[in-house]
Amino acid sequence: MFQDTSTPAGSVPPAADAAAAAAPTLGTNSNAAALKEMGFSHLIQNYNPTNPNFDLVGAIVFVTLCLFSVMSIYWIVLNLIRNTAIRSRMNNIMRTFWETPSAQEAIRFMEEQPASEPFSKIALDCASAAAHHQRHEGSRLVEALNRSEFIDRALRQAVARESGRLEGGLTVLATVGSTGPFVGLLGTVWGIYHALIRISASGDASMSAVAGPVGEALIMTAFGLFVAIPAVLAYNFFVRSNRVILARFDEFAHDLHDFFATGSRVEAGAAPAPARTAAPAAPVARK
Repeated sequence: MFQDTSTPAGSVPPAADAAAAAAPTLGTNSNAAALKEMGFSHLIQNYNPTNPNFDLVGAIVFVTLCLFSVMSIYWIVLNLIRNTAIRSRMNNIMRTFWETPSAQEAIRFMEEQPASEPFSKIALDCASAAAHHQRHEGSRLVEALNRSEFIDRALRQAVARESGRLEGGLTVLATVGSTGPFVGLLGTVWGIYHALIRISASGDASMSAVAGPVGEALIMTAFGLFVAIPAVLAYNFFVRSNRVILARFDEFAHDLHDFFATGSRVEAGAAPAPARTAAPAAPVARK
């Protein structure tokens, strides 16, 4: 007569079953939303004064890393273009200089080279010193320094000047490579510190509350490494490349000294080259 509507023992009511089925989905969605807050795009979107992880220190760290990145890219590109241009022309320039039968024509060839070409500037300084010494024969200058010493001093100054220009930007790359990770680590430590304060104040230690602030803080360390690693690799590459070019500077300078001081180039393992006019009588034009 009366219908039994009681639930059998051990069975779950339909409403409770639906709630239990929905619980994992809600948790999954919550975790997925929290993981989205750990991305770099979320960090940029929340770059504003109201973001607790981006106070003055966090903003300074972020801007510093951006400046490091810009400076590093600038000097990497500039040094790559400069070193490539020098190494592609240096053999042809030195070969043409020594194969030219007249010293006047060889100097004229050097004057036609670009202003950024270092080998031509070293040769022009040497020729200018030799011509200057020749014009002042019999003066107190010649009595104080003989021709070889005067030319050697001019060559040392020219090589030092061109070597300094060749090393431009390496200090910046070394600074970025050595300090970039620590600047990023500072941002991470500072961000985690503020994230823990925020979590403690809210009393919520769930994934959605922790992932965003801590993830944004950890990205600063990754950003620091991203900036530093290319700078370190570029620094090592350019140091090696510059070492090769500096060795050619010294080789060319020694040959120039022999030629302008003695009138002939001394070649290792070969007979001396035929003598030609060692120094022009007229002043050497400089670019």
